[in-house]
Amino acid sequence: MIHTWRWYGPSDRITLPQIKQTGATGIVTALHHIANGQIWPLEDILQRKKDIEAHGLSWEVVESVPVHEDIKKQTGQYLQYIENYKESLRNLAKCGIKTVCYNFMPVLDWSRTDLKFQEHDGSLALKFEVAAFVAFDVYILQRPSAIDQYTTQQLDAAKRYFKTLDHSAVNQLTRNIIAGLPGSEESYTLDQFQEVLNSYKGINALRLKKHLAFFLKHIIPVAEQAGIKMAIHPDDPPMSLLGLPRIVSSLSDVNDIFAMAPSAANGLTFCTGSFGAGSFNDLSAMVKELAPKINFLHLRNVSRDGDGNFMERYFFEGDADMYTIVKSTLEEETRRGYAIPMRPDHGNQMLDDIGRDNNPGYSLYGRMKGLAEIRGLEYAIKRSLDN
Repeated sequence: MIHTWRWYGPSDRITLPQIKQTGATGIVTALHHIANGQIWPLEDILQRKKDIEAHGLSWEVVESVPVHEDIKKQTGQYLQYIENYKESLRNLAKCGIKTVCYNFMPVLDWSRTDLKFQEHDGSLALKFEVAAFVAFDVYILQRPSAIDQYTTQQLDAAKRYFKTLDHSAVNQLTRNIIAGLPGSEESYTLDQFQEVLNSYKGINALRLKKHLAFFLKHIIPVAEQAGIKMAIHPDDPPMSLLGLPRIVSSLSDVNDIFAMAPSAANGLTFCTGSFGAGSFNDLSAMVKELAPKINFLHLRNVSRDGDGNFMERYFFEGDADMYTIVKSTLEEETRRGYAIPMRPDHGNQMLDDIGRDNNPGYSLYGRMKGLAEIRGLEYAIKRSLDN
């Protein structure tokens, strides 16, 4: 596997020289200063690539070229945004960057209710608790019709949870959830957040799938011609939130997406954390079936239950069988004759990272621990396969 590291660009407090010391050889990044929907200029791509290569690293994967919300809804200037997306892909290809991760999640790129859950060893992990999320939806956001979308048991648990919150805890829960909204650093109010949700009124899963199919039918031929491998990221978490549809949550969903635009360019980011949060997903079976279409991997572990609750865990401590996942990936690489990029996904805040500013899940030491464990497992499996 190609060992990569997600870097948020020049504003990231974790520097390229530090990343070089983790053992990563490649970088996963994006041009975060370019507004969603706008063309990525060739000169900006080249400058970012030059900055990365100056430190002996390579820009292996773009994560992400964001899909504008108008494309997902098919409103406003969505056709122009699709044309802009095509041009960004062409420019990336001209610079030799050939793997692009993207997602088609409405509004929220991810969601957690606790960004600093204290683990048994004192480190801080990301956690999703259904009762907390329902309490936010029903009692804090007070989304119209929210109460009709939950079971009696979920509503009772949410009511009990909400009664434990003081004003400070309400504000913290709100910030935690809105953190998954792109541009969340702009400090959305609850009213603004509700307006964004309202813009998806009338868009169910079937309609969103049709919009994704339309997007892929325009984008994949361009990617194919440019030699770019697209890699859609699964929903995080793999369940409907706030009445929004989710269409990249299961094996069936992914196979539907491949059928929308049959092409080697139409592939998957196999995120073990996102798929793994769903108790209905068997990751060991999925990785074996989907291996030929996996263009990128995010490797992290989670513990989950059957009620939608989950929390992020160390690489070997969750419910996913990481041995089988890595072994299946290495076997696929042998079939292909080339390595697949992967990155250690979220890591706990630990050691000197605690108390410092971090993008949620993207601390230094937790991810370095994850990368070391992945590399060790990979080395052992390769030795056993060689014998």
